[in-house]
Amino acid sequence: MRILFCGDIVGRSGREIVMQEIPRLRDTYAIDFVVANGENAAHGFGISSSICKELYAIGVDVITTGNHIWDQKEIMTSIDQDKRLLRPLNYPPTAPGRGYTLVNSANNQPVLVINAMGRLFMDALDDPFRAVEEVIRKYPLGQAAAAIIIDFHGEASSEKMVMGHLCDGRVSLVVGTHTHIPTADAQILPKGTAYQTDAGMCGDYDSVVGMEKSVPIARMTRKTPTERLSPAQGPGTFCGTFVETDDKTGLAVRIVPVRVGPRLAPSLPD
Repeated sequence: MRILFCGDIVGRSGREIVMQEIPRLRDTYAIDFVVANGENAAHGFGISSSICKELYAIGVDVITTGNHIWDQKEIMTSIDQDKRLLRPLNYPPTAPGRGYTLVNSANNQPVLVINAMGRLFMDALDDPFRAVEEVIRKYPLGQAAAAIIIDFHGEASSEKMVMGHLCDGRVSLVVGTHTHIPTADAQILPKGTAYQTDAGMCGDYDSVVGMEKSVPIARMTRKTPTERLSPAQGPGTFCGTFVETDDKTGLAVRIVPVRVGPRLAPSLPD
């Protein structure tokens, strides 16, 4: 199976580059399944139902999120009806929505997608490791699911690496989101799980993690009140991760960072 994971979509620039590239990448590389992190898609803060529909229409199978999931308040009333939109699994069980879902791929194979959030330098949530453990025991790779993808949304690289090694050999891909900076450690772990600490973002890289530069510069250099952050509006760059799995085991046989756009060195599968 061929899987494409798209890093955090930030604002209009991120949406535009994703709308342009996902259909092309699906066709060019015969992608079977696409996951995109959409938590910054609505003007940098959260996601709306209408944006979800736009992403599904161009070939996204599942949308993951993170700490900005509730920024657009309308999503709190619509997320329960959308089984392809996830919020972090380790939110309290009374929170709306779900933290994992099982969706068929283009080649009609069941794919389990799990969305969890770290706790280091983040909101205090339930234990993400225990939560993920319960789900992957319930849906074993190669039996209940042909592929398992984990989006681990977090600040600390160490916490993301722990999740990768904890799940090694039991899931297809563990990929980090949230920092908006693509890391250079895409690899297949010893037991066969593809791993990357952070997939980066889909958005304008002439920015501060996707946001227009002047406000964060003022905040950090002057330490005075500023206006609200807003997404940078320049040309977007697509950042994500391509993974190919073994059809029998569901484990990874290849991982390649994907970068398309004006700001970063290009990277595409062969």
